[in-house]
Amino acid sequence: QVQLEESGGGLVQAGGSLRLSCAASGDTFTFTDYAMGWFRQGPGKEREFVGAISWSGSSTHIVDSVKDRFTISRDNAKNTVYLQMNSLKPEDTAVYYCAATTIMNTSPSFYDYWGQGTQVTVSS
Repeated sequence: QVQLEESGGGLVQAGGSLRLSCAASGDTFTFTDYAMGWFRQGPGKEREFVGAISWSGSSTHIVDSVKDRFTISRDNAKNTVYLQMNSLKPEDTAVYYCAATTIMNTSPSFYDYWGQGTQVTVSS
């Protein structure tokens, strides 16, 4: 069984920062077989792609709307992927999900495993 567990969400004021973590585990899960992605779903909105990182960490893709403020990294020794979020805005308020895929992609349908999500709330 594969588990992805997000952490690091919370309430922050506009302009602040948060770092989300996603720890992966599972007897049959080899972390380096997967690219990892971050998605978010705001109130009344559809789930949207935020960014992704290749299995090695050498390649990242972040959506234009946040690329100047968010970065993605991973530590393969710890089976963990991170989303560093700076200069947060109220419109960043959402549940943030991490997901694993064998084909790095912006579409949720390509992702095989998902975490339960962590709430990020940005107050103005």
